[in-house]
Amino acid sequence: MLITKGITKSYDDFQILKGIDLEINQGEVVSIVGASGAGKTTILQILGTLDTPDQGDLFIDGINPFTLSRKQLSAFRNTSIGFVFQFHQLLPEFNAIENIILPALIKGLSQAEAKKEGMKLLEILGLHNRFDHKPSELSGGEQQRIAVARSLINRPKVIFADEPSGNLDSQNSSELHQMFFDLRDEFNQTFVIVTHNEVLAEMTDRKLTMSDGLILS
Repeated sequence: MLITKGITKSYDDFQILKGIDLEINQGEVVSIVGASGAGKTTILQILGTLDTPDQGDLFIDGINPFTLSRKQLSAFRNTSIGFVFQFHQLLPEFNAIENIILPALIKGLSQAEAKKEGMKLLEILGLHNRFDHKPSELSGGEQQRIAVARSLINRPKVIFADEPSGNLDSQNSSELHQMFFDLRDEFNQTFVIVTHNEVLAEMTDRKLTMSDGLILS
C-alpha cells in the first residue's frame, strides 16, 4: 500500500530525514515512535503529501502523488488519504455530522448521500445520538471519534494519525486505540500512527523506531 525510497528532507542547513526506506502493507496498523526531533512528524507529513521531500520517491497504492498536478494531488489527497490530528481540528460552528461530511462534499457527493454515509460511521463509532451536537457540546474522546469518522468518510486507502491520543485521558486513549483496530478489521484500511504512547505502539502490527532522521527498526 505504501512504499518510500530514499526520502530526505532538510530545513535550511539542518537535515531532518536522512534516507527513509519503508514498506507498509494494506490493512497494516503501523506505529512510528522515537524521541522528539527524530523526524516522526516530518515523515508523516511527507507520507500524507502535506510536505514534499528533497529527494526520494513515495508510492501510495502504486501512485507517486508528487508527480500529479496540484489539482490532481488535491483530489488524490481527498479520496485516498485520511488524517487524524492530536487536537481534532473540528470546525466549531458545525455540528458533528456537518464536520464529518465535509470531505465527502468536496469529493462531490450530494448532501443527502454524504449524511447517509456519515450516519453509518457514527453508528459504528457509537455516536449516532450525538450527530447534531457541536464540538463544544462533546467530550474530548467524542470529538476525537468525530475526527476519526471524518477521516473515514471517503473510504481512504490509508489513514495517518499524529499523536491521536496525546490530548486524551487514559480511558479515552484506550478506547481510541482499540477503535483503530476495530476499524481496520471492518474496512481493511491501513493506519500509520506517530505516537509517544508506548501502550498504543506495542498494540500495533509493527513498531518502527526513528532516531536522528533514520528508521532503526
